[in-house]
Amino acid sequence: MDTMIHTYQINGTPVQTGDIICTMNGKPDILPGEFWRLIGRLVPGDVDHVAIYVGPHGRCVEAGARGVIAFTVPNGHWNTERMARQRGLLFDTFYGVVSPLEVLGFSKDDEVRMRTAIASYVLAQRGKPYNLNFLNAEADNAFYCSQLAYKAYQRVGIDLNTGLAMEQLPGTNQIIYPQEIWDGFAHRQGQMQLITVPA
Repeated sequence: MDTMIHTYQINGTPVQTGDIICTMNGKPDILPGEFWRLIGRLVPGDVDHVAIYVGPHGRCVEAGARGVIAFTVPNGHWNTERMARQRGLLFDTFYGVVSPLEVLGFSKDDEVRMRTAIASYVLAQRGKPYNLNFLNAEADNAFYCSQLAYKAYQRVGIDLNTGLAMEQLPGTNQIIYPQEIWDGFAHRQGQMQLITVPA
């Protein structure tokens, strides 16, 4: 992969190489979307799934039912029906973009290096299976969606695990939840401005 940092817009929201796209499972106006919305209720918070934008254009990488794959967001619009076949029939709704590297004060050169490393890492994981053992976020032979982002950012010294846990379930703080990535780092929702999260 070249060291160029790509920029794009998804549903009017700016995104660049290494940023994390957050979605909610389901799409209310289609039947398969209702199934995924029910699945999403098992995950704490509104954000149920993440993918990593790598570029160029609309190219992203995610860990889903088909394992780790690359897919394309067409024409800057999160069209879940159009993307469903390449994504293993996952139906979801765009929520926003998390930019963990923004507002942290890295030099431009360091940020380019880190974004390139994140994209290179996730692209190198393509073809690996889905990780059903959510308690093992340190695995590197299989991935669930937010674990893939966690492992990629771990390589550049950023820990996406904020310690979120399900009440009454010991050990669930080891799981990397999509919602904790959204809540723990700078993010953009829709056309809104960057929201910074206090340390």
